[in-house]
Amino acid sequence: MTAVHAEIRHPSVNAAAPGEIALFAENIVLAFGGLTVLNGISLNVRVGELLALIGPNGAGKTSMLNCISGLYRPSSGRIHVGDTDITGFKPDRVARLGISRTFQHGELFPQMTVIDNLLAARHARIGTTTLSEIFRTHAARGEEERHRAHVDGVLKFVELERYRDAIAGDLSFGQQKIVGFARALAAEPSVLLLDEPSAGLSRDDREGLAYLILKSKSSLRLPVIWIEHDMEMVSDLADRIHVLDYGRSLADGAPRDVLANRDVIKAYLGEA
Repeated sequence: MTAVHAEIRHPSVNAAAPGEIALFAENIVLAFGGLTVLNGISLNVRVGELLALIGPNGAGKTSMLNCISGLYRPSSGRIHVGDTDITGFKPDRVARLGISRTFQHGELFPQMTVIDNLLAARHARIGTTTLSEIFRTHAARGEEERHRAHVDGVLKFVELERYRDAIAGDLSFGQQKIVGFARALAAEPSVLLLDEPSAGLSRDDREGLAYLILKSKSSLRLPVIWIEHDMEMVSDLADRIHVLDYGRSLADGAPRDVLANRDVIKAYLGEA
C-alpha cells in the first residue's frame, strides 16, 4: 500500500476485519403524514464491500441514505455503525462517526478552489469553532499542515492533483463529479454513501468514476452503499445488490442472482 493510500484511510476501517459488518439498518420505517416512504427496510454493508442499492424512481433509495446520514429521522427501526446506535443522530454527529456521502446534484462550492472544497469537507475532523479560526491561529499551523497533506493525498488518489488550485466551478461536469467524490473521501469515511454519482456523465467519465469506486473499495477497504441506475456498472462492480420497490425490500444477493430475479425484472426493468 502506498503512503498516499495510508494517509486517507480511516482508523475504524483499518481496525475492522475484512467482511465485518460496518453498518446495519433494521426494520426502518419512514412515514410523512399518511405516506409511508420506507416500510421495514433491513440491510447491511461489510468492510470492503460494495453494496448497490437499486430500484425504480420513487422506490425510497435516497430516503434510505437520508435516514443513515441523519437528514431524516426514521419513524421506527434502528441504524448501527459498528456498535454505535446512530438512529436519530443529527447529520454533523453522523459525520463525526465517519459516515460520508455524495449527493445527486453535487455539493461543491463553485467559487472556491478544489483544495478548499476538500478542506471544507473536513469540518467534522476540525476541533475548533470555525474553519477560518484553525487556519489563522499560529498554534494551529501544524494541524493545518496535516489537513492540507491529507487532502493533497486524496487529490493524488483520485488523480486530480493538477487541479488543486483551480476554481471548482471552472472544471468540466465530469471533473466536478470527481471532486465531489474526493470531498467524500477527504472526510476519512468509515462508511461511504454514493447517491447516483454517475448521473449525467459521459461513458468515458463513468468508466473513470467506476475505476475510482473500485480503487476506494479495494485499496482503502471502504464499505460502500451505492445508489445507481446504470445496470451495466452495477453488474460489473457490485459485490451485492439490494433492491427496493415502493419502499419495500424486493431482493438482496449476488448481482447475477438478483438481476435474473423475475420480480426484479418486472418491477425495475418493466418487463412482464
